[in-house]
Amino acid sequence: MLLLIVILGMGMMVPVAIAQENTVNYTLTDLRDRDFHEADLEGAALAGANMKGANFENANLRGTILTKGSFFEANLEGVDLTDSFADRVVFDRANLRNAIFTDAIASSSTFNDATIEGCDFSGTILDRYQVVKLCDRARGTNPITGVSTRVSLGCH
Repeated sequence: MLLLIVILGMGMMVPVAIAQENTVNYTLTDLRDRDFHEADLEGAALAGANMKGANFENANLRGTILTKGSFFEANLEGVDLTDSFADRVVFDRANLRNAIFTDAIASSSTFNDATIEGCDFSGTILDRYQVVKLCDRARGTNPITGVSTRVSLGCH
């Protein structure tokens, strides 16, 4: 892992970004219907990628950058999205059954008709409107974390 540092006036060093070495960059690519099941894509860039119908079952997507990507009708069953940056991502009609979606940023993302049974959203930043919609169909418990979907979303 590389830590990029900017040196400001008077010798003050400020960390700017953390970059993963040897990570894959799929930014703005067409990945429709591709098979990534059980792939290790930790730290990969998938920003703006079209992943419609792709299979990411049990894949490692920890720390990925997914900004403006589309997982429309994708299979994300059992995927690990911990610490991902998933703002403005389309998860509509995706299968997120038993996914670990913890400590991520998913603001302005949509989950219309997505399967979320057993998905753990603990610590993830979601728009309040999306949380209300997700709570309407939240059920199950994640088999890895042991956290119920309803509890992870803060449903009442």
